[in-house]
Amino acid sequence: MLAVHLRSGIAHVGQALRMPEEFAVAWNDGTVRYRWWVWLSLMATAILGTTTYGMTMGLLGGTGDVLYKGLACTLAAGLAWGIPLPALYILNSLSGSRLPASSTLLAAMVTTSWGGLAMIASIPINWFFSVAVPLPAFVLAVNLTVFAGVGVAMIDVFQRVMRSLEPRRELAPTWWLVLVGVVGAELFYFFGLFQFHFVS
Repeated sequence: MLAVHLRSGIAHVGQALRMPEEFAVAWNDGTVRYRWWVWLSLMATAILGTTTYGMTMGLLGGTGDVLYKGLACTLAAGLAWGIPLPALYILNSLSGSRLPASSTLLAAMVTTSWGGLAMIASIPINWFFSVAVPLPAFVLAVNLTVFAGVGVAMIDVFQRVMRSLEPRRELAPTWWLVLVGVVGAELFYFFGLFQFHFVS
């Protein structure tokens, strides 16, 4: 049974990443009802992406730094995505949205899952430059560039999903991801993720 749920979850995540708009609209229209393991799989994709990318952020340090940054990156990203989530639903509803909470949550989860996959795809970039030019300032610049690129891509995905859910609304609430970015930057600084040190 677990293997069946796992295969189903992976298949649904693949669909959500290939066609995020259709995936979210099918739920909102009531065409499909995604089971708990689909939601869990979307979350797992985001966790996998942030953990593995975070581990590459610790390459200039020792093994402890690699493990710490993998966990800290996931915790910081999870808090950054979760803290503004109620504001997304409340302020979106106050501005005239009629989306149910489940559809708003699904749009956010599809976006964060896509962001997790983008972070996994960025691992070779960070790995290469961390090894080729192991200067903390340069590695910081590479990481900031990666996060900026992933952030822009997530804004695009979220905007497309929200517009497909409510095509009559002119503006999608992309301010939510800006808020996520601000909270995330503060948490990343707090957890020391942007401090890069050589192995002593």
